[in-house]
Amino acid sequence: MMRFAFRVFTLLLVLAAVLAAGGGWYAHRPLALQADRVDFTVPRGVGMRQAATLIERAGVGVDARLLTLLARVSGRAHSIKAGSYEVHAGITPWQLILKLSNGDVSQGELLLVEGWTFRQVRQALESHPDLEPDSAGLAEAEILARIGAPERHLEGLFFPDTYLFDKRSSALEVLQRAYRAMQARLARLWDERDSALPLSSPYELLILASIVEKETGRPEDRPLIASVFANRLRIGMRLQTDPTVIYGLGAEFDGRLRRAHMDTDHPWNTYTRAGLPPTPIAIPGEAALRAAVRPEKSDFLYFVARGDGSSEFSRSLDEHNRAVNRFIRNGAKP
Repeated sequence: MMRFAFRVFTLLLVLAAVLAAGGGWYAHRPLALQADRVDFTVPRGVGMRQAATLIERAGVGVDARLLTLLARVSGRAHSIKAGSYEVHAGITPWQLILKLSNGDVSQGELLLVEGWTFRQVRQALESHPDLEPDSAGLAEAEILARIGAPERHLEGLFFPDTYLFDKRSSALEVLQRAYRAMQARLARLWDERDSALPLSSPYELLILASIVEKETGRPEDRPLIASVFANRLRIGMRLQTDPTVIYGLGAEFDGRLRRAHMDTDHPWNTYTRAGLPPTPIAIPGEAALRAAVRPEKSDFLYFVARGDGSSEFSRSLDEHNRAVNRFIRNGAKP
């Protein structure tokens, strides 16, 4: 009886050694991939076995049962992380387990640029290869509802920044993050505003900042440009700014602003209408927002581009006309 038990014990040891050797060989053998790089996503709440099946179906040449067993034996089956992953040729099952348990996810990124219109924001979102274009085809009102925005227009609502996300994320989720980022900045800056600022709401601040963004050739001019518009608003003078007219023309604008454009009335024509336009005309960056909330103290009412990116500021119409003659009509250099 003792001899039989010893033989059984010896046999089990040999079997365990063989299994261990086989497991070790499997764990460190490079996996075959359908391409040089394979992407897959592990959803939240998915267990190791389900994750292994998803990985196998994505094009990674792994046996889902063996990968699950390896994860369990190593004690990592319950520590895998949800997210987007990418694997490259040469990866082994053990490296794959480590990637999953360490949460070594791959991320996409989206850059929203200062001065973009919502049309450009939407195009960037819906053409991004790593985003689900779930905003495609939705009307403006529907997008506003989906991101939880009470505003009536989408223009200017999204803070320009680089947004990182798990691949195959929802475009609407990224848009919502950009909206909340802008709302947070507006709320903070509104509390810091100059008490003499002739604006009645954070939304009006957003509108003014968008105009400053589009009118600025050099960053250092922003506070003075903001002061010109604030001074005009304070005395009831029309803003008379070309970028608002151009925005209102939309697809009709061919790149050349004409006198007829400035004489044709529409809601964004600040030559024919007093006050701010009804919406922002682009997404302003942090610097434009700060300039609009605390304009430089000045008595300037006019400015004109010098041709080198900077602006010439004037206090009176006569001064302004002389500046226009010098820098525009005569083509003089500063």
